[in-house]
Amino acid sequence: MVGVDGSADAEDAVSWAADVAGRQGLDLILLTAVASGVHVTATVDSPPGSTADAVLSRARRVARDRLGDARVRIDVESDHGTPAGVLVDRSETAWLVVVGTRGLGEFTGGLSGSVSTAVATHARCAVAVVPAGTARATGPVVVGVDGTANSMPALRLAFTTAAARGERLVAVHAWSDVDLHLEPDAWSRTEEGEQAALAESLAGWSEEFPTVDVERVVVRDRPVRELVARSASASTVVVGRRGRGGFRSLLLGSTSRAVLHSVEVPVVVVPAGDETR
Repeated sequence: MVGVDGSADAEDAVSWAADVAGRQGLDLILLTAVASGVHVTATVDSPPGSTADAVLSRARRVARDRLGDARVRIDVESDHGTPAGVLVDRSETAWLVVVGTRGLGEFTGGLSGSVSTAVATHARCAVAVVPAGTARATGPVVVGVDGTANSMPALRLAFTTAAARGERLVAVHAWSDVDLHLEPDAWSRTEEGEQAALAESLAGWSEEFPTVDVERVVVRDRPVRELVARSASASTVVVGRRGRGGFRSLLLGSTSRAVLHSVEVPVVVVPAGDETR
């Protein structure tokens, strides 16, 4: 499901989402939010291209152009409400919600930076935020792994994405985000434990996704810094998010939030407990 508003950023999101749908055999829903009291169809006074119908028609053309011969069902829909509210509500039945980083802020409210952050924070499924000009980014899929069960949904989506794209998966475990002062032997033992934690997190995934080449990265560094550095050559960055979503849970962690605002490739935020329906 893609949030569209007629902006160039949203069209990049549509193009990226169409590629995902084509590779994975998924249906594609193009959704725009319309302010209460605004008619969906054009009126005599409507400026050209400003109606929801026009926005959705343009988005459909962008999706079809990206899909080429791939057979993907495309539905176009509009709903009354704020962009963030509509997308969060509809995320209940989606596998993935895709938004651009910023929009025009006209007619449908715009997918602004604040909207994309709100959707990534509260959606009940995974959310991809696609920066302008990155719809055709290439390179490995980078996933942050913290060694807990919260990483499992993010790992599944990352492996699924890497397999569909035919890309390498880089699993990053940054194991120290505080300034510690330990003896060399203590550092060595700690590092061995963190290597084991990453290996345990990845256990079984290679059997399920045998075509995916996995690079394991364990570093003594802050997670955000390592993920941002790795993103420079990546096609996608995947991070986890605590909680199951909904507007009552403000659970976009500091790492996920910082990655979302620092990385210049598509970022997918996956809530803990999400089974990537």
